Amino acid sequence: MKKIRLYIVQWIKALLYALFTVVLVKAFFFWLYVVPSTSMEKTLLPGDLIFVNKMSYGMRLPITPFTFPLSHHRMPFNNEMNSFSDIVQFPYIRLFESKVERNDVVVFNYPRESDVPVDHRPFYIKRCIGLPGDTLQIKNKKVFINEDQIPFPATVEFNYNLESSVDLINDTLLKYGITEGGRVGTKGFYQLTLSDSAKAGLEKTNYIKSIKPLAVDPESYADYIFPYQKSYNWNIDYFGKVVIPKKGMTIRLDTNNVHLYQRIIAVYEGNDFEVDGMDIIINNEVVSSYTFKMDYYFMMGDNRHNSSDSRFWGFLPEDHIVGKATKVLISVNRALVAKRKYRWERFFMSID
Repeated sequence: MKKIRLYIVQWIKALLYALFTVVLVKAFFFWLYVVPSTSMEKTLLPGDLIFVNKMSYGMRLPITPFTFPLSHHRMPFNNEMNSFSDIVQFPYIRLFESKVERNDVVVFNYPRESDVPVDHRPFYIKRCIGLPGDTLQIKNKKVFINEDQIPFPATVEFNYNLESSVDLINDTLLKYGITEGGRVGTKGFYQLTLSDSAKAGLEKTNYIKSIKPLAVDPESYADYIFPYQKSYNWNIDYFGKVVIPKKGMTIRLDTNNVHLYQRIIAVYEGNDFEVDGMDIIINNEVVSSYTFKMDYYFMMGDNRHNSSDSRFWGFLPEDHIVGKATKVLISVNRALVAKRKYRWERFFMSID
C-alpha cells in the first residue's frame, strides 16, 4: 500500500511540474494561436495554427496573477465564469524590451475590450503599419508614413466590383483562392475580395466583363471609423493625417484633436479626464498639453476592406502587445466547401 501511495505521489509531482512548465512557457516565452478570421488573408488563413514568440518584444509580466492555469478569459468547464480574479492587478512591466518593427505581424490584446484586465482581453492579429511618432495618412487605399508611401504587403486584398457573363460558382472562386464576397444586385454582378494574383487570373478569362476597385468617396464620412467625429470626415480608404503617440512626446490639446487622444489619456494611461466647454481637464487641472506615458502603434489587416483594425478602434498601446507571429505550424481548412482538410503547403511556413 505504501508503494502505491508513493507511486501516486510521484505521478502527481510529475504532473504538477509539467503543468508549471507549460504555464511558465505560455506566460513568458511562446504560445500557439489559431487564426479565427479572414482579416489577414492571404498572409494568414482561418485555421492556421501559428507560433507566437513572446520574447520578440520582451517578457510582459502577468498583470492578473490569480488566473486558472492554461485559460484565457473563461473557465474551461464553465463558459459563463471568468477564469481570473482582478482583485490584484500588477502594473505593466516588460523585461528585456525591444521595439516592434514596421510590417511585423503582431498578436495583441484587443484594446477596446476594457471591461476585463489587459492580459485577458481577446487576442487579435494584425500587421504593424505605423510606429510611435509616425505621421500616418491613408489616401485612396495607399498608406503614407511621414509623407512617404509604403509598399502594400505582398498578399494584400481589396474588394472589387465584377461583372460576369456567367454565374461564378464556388469551384470557380476557389480556383483563384477567393473566399469572400458574392453576387450583388442583378444577375452577373458581384463584389469579391481579391488579391493581385486572383484579380490577374480573372482578367485573363473570357467571361469576366469588368473588374473595378470598390470606390469610396474621399469626402464621405463613416461614423464607425475612429475617432467617430464628423469633423474628421474619414473613411476606410481615406484616413488621417494623424500623429501616432510616442512615449515622452508632448502634444498640444484642443477641443478638436482631443477626440484622437482622449481614450489614451483616460483609459490606457489612467487619468481623470473631462471636457468642460473649451476647457480640457486632466486630474482636476485645466491643461493645454499632454505627455504620453507609453508607445502606441497603428495596426492594419492585409485584407484591407475586411479587417477590424486601427482605422476602426484607434491606437494600440504597447502594454497590449503579446508577441510576434513567426511561423504557421499547421493549417486546417474548416470551410464547409473545402475539398482538402489540411493545407499541407502551409505547414511550417514562415510569416512575412
